[in-house]
Parts: sequence; structure tokens; C-alpha cells
Amino acid sequence: MIVDTLVCLLLVLGVAFGLSRPIAGRLGVTPSEGLVAGAALSLVLAWGVAWAVFASGAPLSLYWLVPALGLAGLAGGMGGARALLRDPAARDLAVGQLIVTGWCIAWLSFVRSHSGGAWLGDWLEHWQRANFFLRNWPRDRLFFDTYQLPARPPLCNVLTAVFLRVTRADYAHYQVVMAALASLAYLPVGLLAARFGGRPAARVAAVVVMLNPLFVQNATYPWTKLQAAFFILSGLYFFLRVRDQDAPPRTAGVLCAICLGGAVVTHYSAGPYVVVLAAAWLFLGSRTGWTPAFARATALSILAGALVLAPWFLWSMAEYGGRATVLSNTSVSMMQKAPGNPLAIMALNLRDSLIPPQVRGFTGTLFRQASPWGSLRDQAFLVYQLNPLLALGCVGWIAALSESARAARAADRRERRFWIGALAGIVLLSFATYGDRDHYGTGHICLQSLVLLGLAFLASRWDALGARWRRLLVLGWAVDFSLGIALQFAVEDFAPDRWFAPGGGLEEASRAYGVVAQANLGEKIIAHLAYFADISRTPPALVLALLGAILCMALVRTRPAPDEPR
Repeated sequence: MIVDTLVCLLLVLGVAFGLSRPIAGRLGVTPSEGLVAGAALSLVLAWGVAWAVFASGAPLSLYWLVPALGLAGLAGGMGGARALLRDPAARDLAVGQLIVTGWCIAWLSFVRSHSGGAWLGDWLEHWQRANFFLRNWPRDRLFFDTYQLPARPPLCNVLTAVFLRVTRADYAHYQVVMAALASLAYLPVGLLAARFGGRPAARVAAVVVMLNPLFVQNATYPWTKLQAAFFILSGLYFFLRVRDQDAPPRTAGVLCAICLGGAVVTHYSAGPYVVVLAAAWLFLGSRTGWTPAFARATALSILAGALVLAPWFLWSMAEYGGRATVLSNTSVSMMQKAPGNPLAIMALNLRDSLIPPQVRGFTGTLFRQASPWGSLRDQAFLVYQLNPLLALGCVGWIAALSESARAARAADRRERRFWIGALAGIVLLSFATYGDRDHYGTGHICLQSLVLLGLAFLASRWDALGARWRRLLVLGWAVDFSLGIALQFAVEDFAPDRWFAPGGGLEEASRAYGVVAQANLGEKIIAHLAYFADISRTPPALVLALLGAILCMALVRTRPAPDEPR
């Protein structure tokens, strides 16, 4: 499995960084920006090629075109790739990405059954969707026995089908592919951190995301939110280049539009970010008087975004009709079913997402269980995954708010207005688009990209925090790692049960956990799936040693070179 895993990772990363390499080298951006823009363009191009194969009815063996074009791109852009790796900032991002990807993949060795909070069935639904594009299932197939195909956008599912076609079409390889794609969310986090705080901040950002429970859990739970966050934050970065007038609006604007289009066809949670950035773009145009150059950049950006979106939406309307394309999305369907005033539902969800249920005294019955390990894990899960403030860490959220206030005081009025308006708009739209009532919180639905943006900002302020804050953050990250990562994967591995009650099987051990954890294991057994952890022959002690080595490597890299300014 080790060789298979390495081959799979080389394939995914080779396509992500190779397919657009000849184009990325001619964008007129810095090498570090070219690395991120190239990855976004590669994934969109790979999606376009694979979608053309699928939608045209051509033999699916032509999915091999994607890795072939990726290899050709690497060969054709070898000179640009060497120049990119000679650039210190780009090299920091590239090495950081390899470290973060290795970290995420290693944790898969402990996932014997997905569990945590009320997350049920999403992993199975996306596995089925990948198989839809891999095996050309009938168009009327319902996923998880509930959802039509148009309920979710397909970019990530199509790419996963491509990679499974050229490796092995089993669940273990599916986990590796999804985790590798999700780990790419580090790239724009590191790029934004460097923009806010200088080159060393990109290296700090790698450690920050590796110790963040939201990032690690979403990278190992095979759904498509982090993949969408990669596109969202990349689009935000290039929008900032236009806003701050430190890049030509034509190039940066088109890159922004392509990234946001890729985000929408990856996960519909990108909607609030697209609306807010589009409104901000229009405001920029009105402030500059819509100069001919800005108007042309706007038209080109709209065209670029439309070219990314059109293949999916036109095909879906032709195959399923406009009603199914628009109304089968869960945000719309839940809004139609949820009783009560939509504004009241939004306000209550916002309150419940910001104030943990433990503080509000809400217990519910969903997470009742006999296992003390499962109970503690679920309580921590609710905090780290559903609360957009505490997702920054038990100390990180306080440090982020404190530094945000300090940065706001130092910034000019224009800067404050932009960030206050953008963040408020994203938060309000995120809660407005989720129509169902959830007493545990809904921060994980649309706000993961905002949490990652907060982590980028926190990494950029590392040196400015002072020794006391840094010590508190390190202590907080130790707590976050213990409760949000180590405990999470120990429970998903059923390790406490094997340590303290040896001899029982997974089914017997799962009966001590909550109904959601039992249901996820049941779905795994019914589907006859072997996870990465089930077929990996690497001893757990060796995996833990590898994780320790990866973390140490990331920590060592945060130390600035003697001649490098802080």
C-alpha cells in the first residue's frame, strides 16, 4: 500500500502542478502566485477535459488524457518549474504543501470508520458520486438513496473518478485522492499569510493548519468542502491584488473569476463568497469610474467564470431540467421544508454557531453513548467543527480577535470598511443560505474558508504577537491537537476499545458509541468497503513516528534563516 499511496499522490500532485505549467509560467505573476494559480488552472483544466469525455459519451478510458496532459505539461514547462523552485517564496509553499499533504495522508492510517458529531453518510454519497462518473451509472441514480446528481456540483467527484480510473477503483485509493486534493487548501492559506505578514508567515501557516482540528478532520473526511476552500481563498487572493492595484486587473481578475467558478462547481458553499466578491468588484469599478481597462477586465473575468460554470449547468439543465438543477440543492430543499420565519431561523443558527451548546445548556439526545471516549470526542467535535470562532483553536480565536482589533486600528478607513463589510456579508449570507434549523451550529456549512482565512491572518501575526501570546498559543495548540486530532483519530481507530477491552470486534465496540457512529460503521459494512487503515500494513507506532517527524520538520522550517528579516 505504501507504493500505491506514493503513486497515487504523485499522480494527483503531478496533474495539479503540471497540467497548466506551460500557461502558468506566462501569467506575469510572481513564482509563488504562479504556483497557486497553476494548481487552480490545472484542476479546472483537468475537470474540463474529463467532463468533455464524460458528457460526450466517449469511452471513459479516455480519462487517461488527464494524466497524459499533466505529464506533457510538466515536460513542456520544465524550465518554468525550475525557475519556480529557485524562488525562495515559491519553494516555501511547495515544500509546505508536501509536508501538509504527507501529514493528512498519514492520519488516514487511523480511520477505520468515519465518525464525529452528526456527520453521517456524506462520505458514502461522494464515494457513490465518484463511482457515477467512473462507471457511467444510470442518470436517475439517487445518491445515499436521497439526492439527485444536480444536488451537488461535480468537479471534485469527476477528478476523483479520473484518478481512480488510472490507479485502483477502491475506497482506500479514493480516500488518498480526496485527502490529497483537500490538502491543497494549504496553498492559498500560505500565500495569504505571506501577503499579510511576509515570507516566513507561509512556513508558520503550514504548522498552524497541521495542528488545526477543522483542517485535518476535513482533509480526512472525504467530502468536498476543503477542495472548494482552495478555490475560494485563491480567488480572494487575486481579488486583493486587483483591489490594492498591485497587479494588472485583467490577469488577476481573470484568475479570480476562474478560481471562484471552480469553487462553485466544487461545492455550493462558495456562493456567499462569490456574491460578496462580485459586489466588491462592482464597487471598485464605480470608485475608479469604470475606466476602459477595468471594464475590459470585468468582461474578460465574467467570460472566464462563465466558461468554467457553463459545462456543468448547461448539461444538468439538458439532462435533468431547470427545476432539478436549481431546486435539488440541499440549501433550497431545506429552506422549503423548514417551518418558521427564515430570518428567525438564520438568527438562531447564528447564535447557536457562535455559542457552544455546552454553554447554552443544550444537550439533545443525538450524542448519548456509553463510551466516555466517544462522548468526550463528540463534545470536542462540536466545538472545533461547528463553531467558526472556536474552530480557530481554544486560544487561537482570542488571539485572532485581539490581533484583528489591533490591525484595524492601524489600518486606514478604506481597509477597515472593506474587511468589515466583506466578513459581515459572508457570515450573513452563509447563514441565510442554510434554511434548516440546527441547534448544534452550522459553522461547517459555509464558513470553513473564513476559518482558514483567520488561520492565515494568525500565522501572519506570529512575530507581532509577543512572547506571552506565543506561549499561550502553543499551549492552546497542544490542547487542540489532543482533543481535536489525537482523540478524534483514536476513536475513529477504535483504539481505546482495543486497549481497554481487547478481543471484541469493531461492531461490538461501536455499540458503546452514539447512533451516528454506529450508522457510519453499518454503512461501511453493508457496502463491503475496505478503508486505507484496513489494508495498510504499516505498524501504528511507525506511522506515529512518521507523523512526529513530519511535525518536527514543519516546526524547524518556521525558524527564520540568520539573514532573513522577521
